[in-house]
Amino acid sequence: MVTIRPFRALRPVKEKAAETAALPYDVYSREEARREVEAHPHSFLAIDRPETQFSPDHDMYAPDVYEKADQMIRDWTEQGIFTEDREPCYYLWELTMDGRSQTGLVCCSSVDDYLHGVVRKHENTRKDKEADRTRHVDVTSAQTGPIFLAYRTRQSIRQLLQRIKNYPPCLAFTSDDGVGHRIWRIEDAGMCGDITAAFGELDCTYIADGHHRAASAVSVSLKRREEHPDYTGEEEFNYFLSVLFPDDELKIMDYNRVLKDLNGYTPEEILNRLGERFIVEPAAVSPYRPQKKGEFGLYLDGKWFCLKAREEFLKTDPIGALDVQYLQSNALEPVWGIKDPKTDPRIDFVGGIRGLGELERRCGEDCQAAFSMYPTSISELFTVADAGLLMPPKSTWFEPKLRSGLFIHRIER
Repeated sequence: MVTIRPFRALRPVKEKAAETAALPYDVYSREEARREVEAHPHSFLAIDRPETQFSPDHDMYAPDVYEKADQMIRDWTEQGIFTEDREPCYYLWELTMDGRSQTGLVCCSSVDDYLHGVVRKHENTRKDKEADRTRHVDVTSAQTGPIFLAYRTRQSIRQLLQRIKNYPPCLAFTSDDGVGHRIWRIEDAGMCGDITAAFGELDCTYIADGHHRAASAVSVSLKRREEHPDYTGEEEFNYFLSVLFPDDELKIMDYNRVLKDLNGYTPEEILNRLGERFIVEPAAVSPYRPQKKGEFGLYLDGKWFCLKAREEFLKTDPIGALDVQYLQSNALEPVWGIKDPKTDPRIDFVGGIRGLGELERRCGEDCQAAFSMYPTSISELFTVADAGLLMPPKSTWFEPKLRSGLFIHRIER
């Protein structure tokens, strides 16, 4: 049974929402974040990445950096940029990109659901990244970035939420990247109860994006429980900020690979080695985007190739059946010698939102080969998570990204 509940969101006033809403903190490098905040000083990125308020050589993990984030939340609230709802509410958040819309329920999900596997994950987290967000949540006593959760579509939930969308939204704007945002506040206690009950009939939810934010929220919750041994379970720190989307509305884009060397081989030798595990053909179009599962594009020596997985090497287990794992097992490790793509500096990853032209650009700049991928499906993600397994790194790229700063969940006041 899934446990969710409404909450009193700290959120930007209507006039400031478009200016405040920011892409997730982790899509920017430190220098990119600095430039973005300099150009847009009221972007929530200034709070999500508070090192932007210090000199470039300042330790971005120093205590005063996190204290700055806490102070900025207080300052922006006093300045009237943020307001807090008086009663717990749910919120509907519709995002529209390239003519396609997805609508999520903004709520708080149970930390115990995460601990007991009701909220299911498919990625490991890096301890350094987790530690950074843990300190951010702990010092600010606020969860500032929503966790993107998915659930198996239920018509009863869709019909219930559609009733809300028959009313005008309380907020509507288009962000700089062309994504349309519409938000409805659900404050009626009866409707909130119906929503809680409807989602309570689900067996589980799945983390689509935000594993580090989820792990950090849970880490702080456990810390607060130790600090409050008489806790009841109803305290806000027992829940984490999330947005729940039905699986049939979600889009996963390709997550492509670029390689910085050829591991000592010539381009011809690379093709010969790959031919042992793939059917290798010149691509009919350039650049080449795989058309189905089991196909890969290869950009090498200024030319595109179509690679097809050989049937005798296909696997049927949840991880082995993934294209990203086939590429790892049959190309990256045996040909390039890359055993751990998460840590090997010779491989980099390019989200599909950047287009295949970015692969060609990287190969003309700092790389020597690139693979274009067919997107992992949401059903593959669910299968892996249901089995309690973890996907290879950089398996999924969801679009559109959830903006930070539109909803803040205070875990203690």
